[in-house]
Amino acid sequence: MSVVHKYHEIHTPTDEEAEIARKSSQLLAAGLRQGASVRIKLIDGKQEITVPMTAMRMLEGILGHMAQGDALTLVPHHAELTTQQAADFLNVSRPFFVKLLEEGKITYHKVGTRRRVLFKDLVEYQRSSQIERADSLDELAQQAQELGMGYD
Repeated sequence: MSVVHKYHEIHTPTDEEAEIARKSSQLLAAGLRQGASVRIKLIDGKQEITVPMTAMRMLEGILGHMAQGDALTLVPHHAELTTQQAADFLNVSRPFFVKLLEEGKITYHKVGTRRRVLFKDLVEYQRSSQIERADSLDELAQQAQELGMGYD
């Protein structure tokens, strides 16, 4: 099943695709080595192409997720998302997301009257908020230890 959005396509693999991805991922992982690039030969045997190692590692990751049946999407960092797409990515409501924008927690710009968010800014917000949450949990655990609340 595929859902097409303006900037990306979300694809949930079928059972057959997941099985093919599992086998492919294992073979690819076994064949990858260190280096800047890798040469691969297409099945017709007439062409060889050079692919950056970073792309091959991404392909290995994509196949691994497909093997688990995960829905996938590929979004360029420079892609502009609507507030609804961005809220969906963060798994929050659109009104909550708009509040984050209005509080200046995420950078955005307007196209006409509509707000747009760069995907790279969304990822940066997600990363920083995860760090903040982890720091808060560490602080709470430290306070609980200091207060003797049963944490050894």
